[in-house]
Amino acid sequence: MTIINDFDYVRPTNLKEVFKLLNQNKSAMLLAGGTDLIGNLKEEVIKPKLLIDIKNIKGLNKIKYAKNELLIGALVTFDDLIHSQVILNKCPVVMEMAKTVASKAIRNRATMVGNICSAVPCMDSGAILMVYDARIVISDGKNEWDEPVKKWFKGPRKTILKKNQMVMGIKLPIPKGDHSGVYMKLGRYKGEDLAQATCAVVLSKKEGIKISFGSVAPTPVRALSIEKFLKNNELNEQTVNEIKKLVEKEISPIDDIRASKEYRMHMVKIMLERSLVIAKERLVNPAPAYGISHL
Repeated sequence: MTIINDFDYVRPTNLKEVFKLLNQNKSAMLLAGGTDLIGNLKEEVIKPKLLIDIKNIKGLNKIKYAKNELLIGALVTFDDLIHSQVILNKCPVVMEMAKTVASKAIRNRATMVGNICSAVPCMDSGAILMVYDARIVISDGKNEWDEPVKKWFKGPRKTILKKNQMVMGIKLPIPKGDHSGVYMKLGRYKGEDLAQATCAVVLSKKEGIKISFGSVAPTPVRALSIEKFLKNNELNEQTVNEIKKLVEKEISPIDDIRASKEYRMHMVKIMLERSLVIAKERLVNPAPAYGISHL
């Protein structure tokens, strides 16, 4: 499928120029990896008059750790996340998530920031960012501020980002002390497939457990009722059955070409049970290793 919509293309070298272009062109769109954007152009989901390629902007491809917080720049690709020693040392579950994204070719170009800006329900990054209470760093060229990820998603393909704004990066607060994480993605086959469902769990000795689901509601879901239940109950066979009942109140899966709502509901319960067991094991042992499928 070819792109039939006409548009101008510019590749600025600094942020000042980027924001000038955004303010002068209301239908302008930013291009980073382009893996979602190009597909949307071909399908005429979007019809921008101007594409602003930001890949030449210095400093946006950095992964930094300071004061118990990870900063993932706007141009950091999923492949960068897989091979970053900072990620492996401080937050290996992010690597685990990144390894499930599409194919090697897509991971070489696609960015985490682009993933959440597309905001499709089946995005890979959403559940992980929710369990870490991530903050989205936004700029309008004059000011820069953070917004909590729980406020970021407004619906399928909708976020709080305005036309004259740009996401500079994502901040992930890392729990103090020992913590573990698990990410599971359900697909129809191994390889380049969109998620039927995702499950993310973070377990911390000091902060307790956090749970989120993706691709089973219009936006990523934080399972607060399950977290509250587990705060006062040990994980065992009896409580697992109670947790599975709570899943039904947290998510609202749909029927589509990838799976039925009943199948998604059933599998999320299995994914959560396995994730909780693995998170508990990882908190005290080096195994099961990160980055290996447990479905």
